[in-house]
Amino acid sequence: MAVIKGLEWTFDQEAQKYAKMRPGYLPELYEDLLAYLPLEPGKKALEIGIGGGQATLPVLQTGCALTAVEYGENFSRICREKFREFPDFSVRTGKFEEMDGLGNGYDLIYSASAFHWIPEEIGYRKVYAMLKPGGAFARFANHPYEDKGKPELSEAIQELYAVYMPGSQKPREYGEEDAKQRAEIAGNYGFAEISWHLYRRTRAFSAKEYTALLGTYSDHIALTPEVRREFFAEIEAVINRFGGQITLYDTLDLELARKPF
Repeated sequence: MAVIKGLEWTFDQEAQKYAKMRPGYLPELYEDLLAYLPLEPGKKALEIGIGGGQATLPVLQTGCALTAVEYGENFSRICREKFREFPDFSVRTGKFEEMDGLGNGYDLIYSASAFHWIPEEIGYRKVYAMLKPGGAFARFANHPYEDKGKPELSEAIQELYAVYMPGSQKPREYGEEDAKQRAEIAGNYGFAEISWHLYRRTRAFSAKEYTALLGTYSDHIALTPEVRREFFAEIEAVINRFGGQITLYDTLDLELARKPF
């Protein structure tokens, strides 16, 4: 699976908005994760790409020691404040693939909607080396899909993308085969006991809320402010024309893999 390059700088420019608008993950996902690799006080975890901390609290609540690695200085500052009451929590600012001194012997290393920014071979090999034997790597993400209940709205929005972001791909719903292929990558780097899970939910937004969410995506942030304002105004007008609400159909995936004993 190809690494995404070139726009990782964008997220930290909208760190506050990202922390507010990006969703967390479902309780069932953490139940499956912690059934695969139980955590408790005395165990060590590492989060790659903490962002706004959307995937952090359930891990901290196990009582384990958690180190987060985050490329963005603004995100790092937000999360230090957000989780300041947890004494065994720390944030290191920098790129995971370039950072030294993180140590090893981790029980769990995980990454939520961030690992695709890291070159595959570098990322998996480094994670494998840092885990203790029997430790686990968890990779998960949220994949939003268009409003299935309003196909005319979805089509109208795609027409705007053809104008303002030509060449952008039409959304495709994430499925079982996608999760399977992503999970099996770990097998190329020595991991075993590979499994994957899918979860579903919906989220409803007003027109303003929806464009605020779009403003946290890298390719949208990279637009010039003038183009982005015009584009978002057009999207809001379309949503309001179709009833003032848009619903996203999310698929969340969790891939799990273990470093053999």
